[in-house]
Amino acid sequence: MNVLFTCGGTAGHVNPAVALARIFQERHPGCRVLFVGADGGMENKLVPKEGYEIRSVTITNFHRSLAPADLAHNFGTLVNMQKSRRQAREILDQFRPDLVVGTGGYASYPVVSQAARRHIPTAIHESNAVPGLTTKTLSRVVDRVMVGFEDSRAHYACPEKVVVTGTPVRGDFFRYNRREAREKLGFDDERPLILSYWGSLGAEVMNQKMLGFLAKECYEGAPCRHIHGAGRDYPWMKEELLRRGLQLGGNGIEMREYIYDMPLVMAAADVVLCRAGASTISELTALGKPAILVPSPNVTANHQEKNAKVLSGQGAAVLLREPDCVGDTLYDSAMRLVRERDRRDAMARALNAISAPDAGEKIYQTLMELLNG
Repeated sequence: MNVLFTCGGTAGHVNPAVALARIFQERHPGCRVLFVGADGGMENKLVPKEGYEIRSVTITNFHRSLAPADLAHNFGTLVNMQKSRRQAREILDQFRPDLVVGTGGYASYPVVSQAARRHIPTAIHESNAVPGLTTKTLSRVVDRVMVGFEDSRAHYACPEKVVVTGTPVRGDFFRYNRREAREKLGFDDERPLILSYWGSLGAEVMNQKMLGFLAKECYEGAPCRHIHGAGRDYPWMKEELLRRGLQLGGNGIEMREYIYDMPLVMAAADVVLCRAGASTISELTALGKPAILVPSPNVTANHQEKNAKVLSGQGAAVLLREPDCVGDTLYDSAMRLVRERDRRDAMARALNAISAPDAGEKIYQTLMELLNG
């Protein structure tokens, strides 16, 4: 069996595909897996680290502005679309997949659409409550549309294709409990751990705010351990902290460019500060990790805030909008949550109540029915 996964743009698109790839290879020894992403996308680093081969197509997005530079960009995107179709056809000819699954990102469009034209079984998975443009467009040509929320059906023109599955979480997120994770990370004390990250590519607005957060922790004697993922903002953040005379690391406060061992670090964490992408929401609910969610205001249909409201409405997370993160608001909210153990325990129970631990199995069964049908 040959299974092709196409995804990219963010780790939130890549991680569900990796989880599914592992399920297929566990259930079908000898199953061949290939990933397809976009030229220059972060998936070209993430996927090989998970042990899978990845090919790429040349695809870019459209800008909605009519400014000359944006019009030129859009012309280039039209040229790239033609090129990506040729590349997708070549990949399909060479790999000869029995099944093609898209989990989000622009690279999904040429690959999934070309596979559908060849009548290869095709499916897409949308983690967010509101679908993106690529998913919505592909939903008209694929055989199955798998979604994370029941309310998502209303956003698709062909609701009979929609299957509510939840979003899969990689199995390695369940490998360690908190104590085991802290031991593996080499922690020699019982200070609570704060984990913070603002997207796989970083987020400059929130990382600007994190400078003050990290500095205040240092000035107050590092009351908590803290691991922060800075993404592409790592170089200037490191330079700015050094300019302020702050050297991280020895005090239990650590800043990384990217947190490659996220399952281990999240297992060890007591409080998580993050965006509200659907993949992140699934990981938090699966592990029962109390979180302060700061939804990105720069996403389609404000879908991150809608995701966050699902948790905050049930007492499973704190929703803090980006414009409200002024002064020490985020720092004070985090430290208050760290101190209130009973509140964290209640949030963990609420998270467990809304988790979908069998999402991977539901998706696998859906795809096998598609193959057998």
